[in-house]
Amino acid sequence: MAATEPNPNTSTSAAASKKNNSTGALLAAALALPGILPATAVAQLAPDPGLIALKYLDYRDWQPGGDRIRVRTPSFYARKPLSDSLQAEGSIVYDSISGASPLYHNTLSGASRLGVTDYRTAGNAKLTKYFDPFAVGVGAAVSSERDYLSRALSLDVRISSDDRNRTFAFGVGGASDRINSTNGVAEGKERHTLDLLAGVTQVLSPEAIVQSTVTYSPGHGYYSDPYKAIDVRPDQRRIFAWLTRYNQHLPWLDATVNLSYRYLHDSFGSSSHAAEFAWNQPLPDGWSMAPNLRYYTQSAADFYFDPPFAHGFVLGSPYSADTRLSAFGALTSGVSIVKRLPDGWSFDIKLDFYRQRSDWRLGGDGSPGLEPFSARWIQTGISKTF
Repeated sequence: MAATEPNPNTSTSAAASKKNNSTGALLAAALALPGILPATAVAQLAPDPGLIALKYLDYRDWQPGGDRIRVRTPSFYARKPLSDSLQAEGSIVYDSISGASPLYHNTLSGASRLGVTDYRTAGNAKLTKYFDPFAVGVGAAVSSERDYLSRALSLDVRISSDDRNRTFAFGVGGASDRINSTNGVAEGKERHTLDLLAGVTQVLSPEAIVQSTVTYSPGHGYYSDPYKAIDVRPDQRRIFAWLTRYNQHLPWLDATVNLSYRYLHDSFGSSSHAAEFAWNQPLPDGWSMAPNLRYYTQSAADFYFDPPFAHGFVLGSPYSADTRLSAFGALTSGVSIVKRLPDGWSFDIKLDFYRQRSDWRLGGDGSPGLEPFSARWIQTGISKTF
């Protein structure tokens, strides 16, 4: 969904900083079990097989001179057909967060030197009813932290053409968030967000599929970061995103190439582009491997100001020195490996490395005076179909 960018500087830079980005992620979870974006171009006229999956994610990021954030995340997902035309699914996740805040302008590590400790418990569920030639899904999600509570609801519809080569998707979701910061800056603050989605998936040939979706997310309420000194943001936010994905199977190699591009514009004044390439290669004895490479670039928000801290501050005007709102570019490289086992079992491991620099921004210089940022993910999991 719009408003989410899966890079560590946005999603896990500090427990408190996540509040400005969690709504989109929560709605993505509510709307994507398995998602209002169809997984295939063929109409899904019956539930998928049952599935249970247990995963564990270990995340760490750092800047020159020291480590920052460490996140450990176990999660559980289950999907079960209730009848020939009804399917239920849901997931539970727990995040344990610890470490230091960014090097710049954060009242936790910069002034008090307390660092960050937090947790997040989240769950979501979805019920999908399959008809011919469409399906309707209803979802709900909740996410709770020490100083933050978010609830979301969603509705999605998928409609397929008579020849089953085209699928349209429409979705709507809403989230209500409540913020009570532990430092007393934000008590009883609220934020409300609406997410709208429309998309189409088209079969181009027996070996090629293309999918394109647009999302629009207007919201209002509290968007400032209470844990950052002098952080004042507008109380209205609108995000537009366009995502296109293309899958091409290569029969002579028994491989599939995945390409994607996403454009996002934020009413805060920032625009971003993301392009990703992945190669999915089956291997002998039930193994498969999928290396991937992703490039991301964004411009700075209108009210972001470069170091030194408090430069450009005008009383009563929006102001932020949050480096997540700066201009930068980033590269993510990774690989996922899957081993399929007898009786429907499978084991997977995914490794990703992220590197962010101001001067990697496309189309102009990035924000000056900021240290490079690095992160890595290690995720393992085991699943069984039934």
